[in-house]
Amino acid sequence: MKKILPYIMIAFGAALWGLIAIFVRELKEAGLTEMEIVTVRVTFAAIFLLIVGAVSYREQLQVQLKKLPFFVGTGIFSIAFFNYCYFFTINELSVSIAVILLYTSPAFVTILSFIFLKEPLHKQKIIAVVGTILGCVFIVGVGVDQGTTITLLGVLTGLGSGLGYALYSIFGKVALKHEIKPFTVTLYTFVIAAIALLPFSGIWVKLDVLFSSRVLFVSVGLGLVPTVIAYLAYTWGLEKTESSKAAIIATVEPVVAMLIGFVIFQENLGISQLFGAFLIFLAVMIVNLPVMKGNEQIKHNKNTGSIG
Repeated sequence: MKKILPYIMIAFGAALWGLIAIFVRELKEAGLTEMEIVTVRVTFAAIFLLIVGAVSYREQLQVQLKKLPFFVGTGIFSIAFFNYCYFFTINELSVSIAVILLYTSPAFVTILSFIFLKEPLHKQKIIAVVGTILGCVFIVGVGVDQGTTITLLGVLTGLGSGLGYALYSIFGKVALKHEIKPFTVTLYTFVIAAIALLPFSGIWVKLDVLFSSRVLFVSVGLGLVPTVIAYLAYTWGLEKTESSKAAIIATVEPVVAMLIGFVIFQENLGISQLFGAFLIFLAVMIVNLPVMKGNEQIKHNKNTGSIG
């Protein structure tokens, strides 16, 4: 159980990410734009984390100045950057293609972790990456007859969202290797993201909307459930496993999002979506199998780089 707990926590965090549509739809109906919703998300998350830190993790509120660049990586280059690219791609292309391009992130993580973190690259990981991407394609149900106009800028920003999404695993893993606690990584990620987004969001012109009782309740929920709890769970699991495996396991998020759409929003759930979900779950199982080399079984956790 101790060995699989990090994987369970990663999957739990990703499942909470899949709930985000519930909160986002409420806030969009209240009149907030996508970037304003992102700003609300990271700002409330930062406030909540500061409160939790002041009460329970005071010793983890302090961080050396020389380690702040790690949080610029997770907060600006990952959280802020991927959200901006993601929402731009939705407007430039379509939601379906934006989701597919976003979930190129496991491929980026696998390649970047191989180059910079020296994590092993074997056939199982390659197969799992391909499986997750194909699974996302089936889930969103993209067909060649949709007539969607593809632009180079839209494709580049879509790939940028996947890269930005992937960078959380990379920068987060490097931060953890420098003996920064998971809570500290999560806290400063959202504090710096909030500082970076607030001046450009224009959210202050909608404070009357934001502080209405219903919108405030949903905003707090957005900052807490699919953000603070999700990232704490994911970062804790990331500390104890390989970033490439963590990113692949985290692709259970679109499966959860699909089920939320079906159960809560009465969206259609077709054969394509079910097959896509199957491919993603299959990929998660494949990436967690021990690697075979000749007659010798090599355990994955031998090269996790865990500091725990």
